[in-house]
Amino acid sequence: MNGIIALLTDFGLSDNYVGVMRAVILSIFSSAKLIDLTHAVQPQQIRHGTVILQDSYAYFPRGTVFLSVVDPGVGSARKPVAVAAGDYYFVAPDNGLLSYTLDELGLQAAVTLDNPHYHLPGVGYTFHGRDIFAPAAAHLAAGVPLKALGTSIQGIRRLPPPRLEITHDTIIGEVLYADHFGNLITSIRPLRWTTENELELQPHVGANITPVRFDARAATVSIGDHTSLSMHHAYSEVDPNVPLALVGSSGRLEIAVNGGSAAARFTGCINQSITLKIG
Repeated sequence: MNGIIALLTDFGLSDNYVGVMRAVILSIFSSAKLIDLTHAVQPQQIRHGTVILQDSYAYFPRGTVFLSVVDPGVGSARKPVAVAAGDYYFVAPDNGLLSYTLDELGLQAAVTLDNPHYHLPGVGYTFHGRDIFAPAAAHLAAGVPLKALGTSIQGIRRLPPPRLEITHDTIIGEVLYADHFGNLITSIRPLRWTTENELELQPHVGANITPVRFDARAATVSIGDHTSLSMHHAYSEVDPNVPLALVGSSGRLEIAVNGGSAAARFTGCINQSITLKIG
């Protein structure tokens, strides 16, 4: 353990929820090093949090505990869980939030957080982030063994993977969400530039997809019924207010508008199909 706890929630910052969770952690483990990954997951949008976690975990040191709370089912029959995967630990509701990360890392061990010794006294129905998840993350980061936190389980809930279909001349995905700048983030990943003009789609280890290389100069991207867009390296390669396609910092295909918002330009495109024509 390295004492780092990374927090991911849909709580926002206008209320006291994040501050209270941080206070609970520090009351249990005063040496914890807290990193706010984000508290701007779209409210109750589990898949949004799932994608952000997938795109972020690998940048953290080994032993980091990820406290991830996007929990529209709080107080229901869904279980609170903690898992070990790869070199990390994750504390979250069992609602699919860890799906895409575990698809890459594999699941080593999991427990239901049912040991009351590691809860706050008087657990309520509406704020398990404070009463169950934050204490569990604090104890894990402080060195308490995973198995001490509750009953061992064999698996947890998984969401279906986002769309990614490959033919000889197309790669088809879907728009997952819009980021703070209005860039449309898609399921076509991971892409990387192998040369100035060549792109490669190299799915993660274990994915049943063959790597694909193609000439980016000849590639075009279409969102639903919208006009095809060309591929670029950076926003500045097109004039202001012109839309473009590019590879974002997480290796995902993104749609952007130079100096503007693709989400505003292409309204209603979230969850819609996106086609990268490569031949």
